[in-house]
Amino acid sequence: MKKNDTNLTLFNILFVVSLVISNVVTGKLIYTGISIFKGTVVTLPGAGVCYAITFLMTDVIGELWGKKEANKTVLFGLIGQVFATLLIIFTQYLPAVDDTMQTAYNMLLGQNWIFVIASLVGYVSAQLWDVWVFHKIRDKFIGKYGSNRKRWIWNNVSTMTSQIIDTVVFIGVAFGLGFGWFFKKEMHLTLLSMMIGQYVFKFLLALIDTPFFYLLTHEKKTLQVSDKVKNCA
Repeated sequence: MKKNDTNLTLFNILFVVSLVISNVVTGKLIYTGISIFKGTVVTLPGAGVCYAITFLMTDVIGELWGKKEANKTVLFGLIGQVFATLLIIFTQYLPAVDDTMQTAYNMLLGQNWIFVIASLVGYVSAQLWDVWVFHKIRDKFIGKYGSNRKRWIWNNVSTMTSQIIDTVVFIGVAFGLGFGWFFKKEMHLTLLSMMIGQYVFKFLLALIDTPFFYLLTHEKKTLQVSDKVKNCA
């Protein structure tokens, strides 16, 4: 992939679109039929695949354009997510032609404030961690070996660990605090099964995105390391 402004803009667009759409479709829960912890059925959010793309995009941007640009992408995503939420809420309160249409809109796009907060907190925490760990490991390997040939390591470690943060924070805030499940002993196993089931799904997606990460970064000819590594050279 050529390192130019056009491709950087494209990746930023794909990042923001994937993020916004993931919040639109997250209300659809996918039934897996898999049961753990005394028959608790694992469900997955419809946003799973869409949201996984955001981590791939920041990894590609970080690999080609550096940590500063990756953090900019995270900021752009936050702005886009907040702006999209405001537009959805504004449209929700405009008069509808009939009650059926309004009901359908509310069911599909209605914003629950606790889910909005959980999503934003999970997003910021996970994405900032992803960028930081990605470049921490990358700079260490490149500083030691002078090559980015093992970039699957920082690609996978950063995504897999950040997905733990996103899963625990979102489910913890939305269901643990929002629904009060942290304070109901009988719901603890349900919370844990949701976290484990969703993380396993995200873990597998992280493995699947590795070939795409290599495909999108394989034409890179010069290494971009952090200012700290440059100063040590």
